[in-house]
Amino acid sequence: MSELPAEIGVFGGSGFYSFLQDVREVKVDTPYGPPSDRIALAELAGRRVAFLPRHGKDHQLPPHRIPYRANLWAMRELGVTRVIGPCAAGSLQPGVCPGDLVIADQFADRTWGRADTYFEGPVTVHPSLADPYCSELRSLASRAGREQGFRVHDSGTVVVIQGPRFSTRAESRWFASLGWQVINMTQYPEVVLARELNLCYVNLSLITDYDAGVEGRPEVKAVTAEEVLRVFRANNERLRAVLASLVGWIPSARGCECSRTVARDRFAE
Repeated sequence: MSELPAEIGVFGGSGFYSFLQDVREVKVDTPYGPPSDRIALAELAGRRVAFLPRHGKDHQLPPHRIPYRANLWAMRELGVTRVIGPCAAGSLQPGVCPGDLVIADQFADRTWGRADTYFEGPVTVHPSLADPYCSELRSLASRAGREQGFRVHDSGTVVVIQGPRFSTRAESRWFASLGWQVINMTQYPEVVLARELNLCYVNLSLITDYDAGVEGRPEVKAVTAEEVLRVFRANNERLRAVLASLVGWIPSARGCECSRTVARDRFAE
């Protein structure tokens, strides 16, 4: 094959690519088992894009059972160098409201037991993750979000919890007191594995709810999965438009440091 089938990867449900034409689904085998589902290949804004539902098409995989290593490896095998990771997320601060879009620049990991590296020995690598999200893609994502009418927060820390349960009020107040803005269940280790493979990664956190312990919001009720899905679906069309704009604006050549996170000779091809 003279040209690999994809250059940009998107993690998201079938709603993100159901409006595209000429979608071709492929099965990709990896050293880490099968990805969450078959990968859909299509053209968007003149670019070759690979779409993968991280939870599986039927949402059958809870956050701690997602095969993150297989998902990222499969994207790389298809030729992807940039990954877009939209997700539903809760707010930890009164000023970050449902319907807002947060372009995360930091994460805090509160998960456990997830396979979170490709380097388990005998090759050992200690990648620098001071700035885990691609600065080039973050700038473009903020611009794309505003173009579609979102209230955009250009930065924010997402705390990643194990799931599948939501936080207690005490946990939520703790996270908020540390100044973190967003809470989610899937950003770790997705972003870390992308950087281990020298892929650019950007997160678009669509705020669907206030987390249970947010101060200054006395009307806040305990979050439910049904409410999260309702708000996410209500914003799905605009979010897809954001993705289309972002994909079209991504430059062919990378001007960031992401491709140099890990020396290429460290990879076991």
